[in-house]
Amino acid sequence: MSTAYDPLTDKEVFDAAKEFFPKFDIVHRQMPENCAVEDTLKVMETICQMAQKRRAFDKGEVGPFGFNKKSVENEDKEDINT
Repeated sequence: MSTAYDPLTDKEVFDAAKEFFPKFDIVHRQMPENCAVEDTLKVMETICQMAQKRRAFDKGEVGPFGFNKKSVENEDKEDINT
């Protein structure tokens, strides 16, 4: 049976909270005064999606797409010809 459905331990919850709340505080401090926690969570979700896209872009994992994509074989041939 999978451990995915086992109850979480106190340590697992504590470790997750240690990781989550600093990120939440970063977003919440920049939100308008008196905003609801739910609003902060929605904005945080969007910001985290943007951060994931930026990470992929910065690592060069994005594009080129479609017919602009070079195959590995073509890159190897270009390296040999140079």
